[in-house]
Amino acid sequence: MTARETFESLRAAGRADESALEAFFDTLPPLDRTEMLGSFTGGVFGTGHRGEAQLVAMRWVGKQFHGVDDVDPIVVLGDDGTRTASPVLGKAQLRNVEFRGVVSATMLYDAHPILDHFRRIDDGLVLGCMDRKGDRSPLYFYLERMH
Repeated sequence: MTARETFESLRAAGRADESALEAFFDTLPPLDRTEMLGSFTGGVFGTGHRGEAQLVAMRWVGKQFHGVDDVDPIVVLGDDGTRTASPVLGKAQLRNVEFRGVVSATMLYDAHPILDHFRRIDDGLVLGCMDRKGDRSPLYFYLERMH
């Protein structure tokens, strides 16, 4: 099974098993931070993490990576259907950081103890693992490059 097929199967399952997502994440290759530049749509895996409801309430639809030091981590859908950067969690930056033994692109929030670690599913699709200080488990999400 390809990484894309595994992703599609996990996404189609509805409620996702956190250990299956962790195992899948650990099989994926790293990305360099510059590979994250651009606009992405996003979605979350339903594991029961408290962040899921927060993202839904904000109408989160993705992330915008303008540059390695200029990231809009929370892009929301406005009432008029436009994508807008939300000021709720501020801005972020990209760095290459080691996480679970692999150095890969990681987004660091400027004002919050949150790290989003990224791994490549394929050229247009990335699996993310949000590691927030104080949370007992991570939030798994995905980003798909917009063309």
